[in-house]
Amino acid sequence: MKNNLQFDFLVDKEKNTLTIVREFKADRQLVWDCYTKQELLDQWFAPKPFTTKTKSMDFSNGGHWHYAMVDPDGTEYWGYTEYHDIHPIDSYRTVDAFSDSEGTINTDLPRAKWLLTFADKDANSVVTTVVTYNSLKDLETVINMGMEEGMTATLEKLDELLASLT
Repeated sequence: MKNNLQFDFLVDKEKNTLTIVREFKADRQLVWDCYTKQELLDQWFAPKPFTTKTKSMDFSNGGHWHYAMVDPDGTEYWGYTEYHDIHPIDSYRTVDAFSDSEGTINTDLPRAKWLLTFADKDANSVVTTVVTYNSLKDLETVINMGMEEGMTATLEKLDELLASLT
C-alpha cells in the first residue's frame, strides 16, 4: 500500500538507537488501541506473510505481552515484551526480547528498550518509536536481521487494519 504518510527509519550508531516515525490515517485513540489491545495486535504485528498469536498479555505497568510471529509453514518466532511507564494514548515504554514458547528470554539475541509516543497530526496520528540497544553490535545484529524491512511490512499491515476499522 503506497501512500504519502510520513515514514522515517533513522539509525544512530553513536547512540545505538533506531528511531521510527510513522504517520497513520486514523485518530490517536484508534492507533493506541491497535498497539495495546491483544485482539488488534494479533491482526497486524508481524510482516506479511507472517501472522501473530498471543500466548498471554497484560497491558499494564509491569505487565507483559508474550507472543509469536508465525511463518506460513507454522514455525513460531517468540517474543516477550515488558510494559512500563504507561500514559494512555500518549506514551509507554517497553523492554523486549526474543524468547521461547515458555517465555524464557534468549540471551544470545539482543534485548532493547522501546519508547513509543503517540501524537496528533491534523486528522492523522504519528507514532514515534525510539529503540535503544545495549551496544552497536546489538543494533547491527537487528539491522542485519531485516528490522527495517520487517517494520515497513508490519506497519503496512497496520495501515490495512486501520482502513478496515475506520
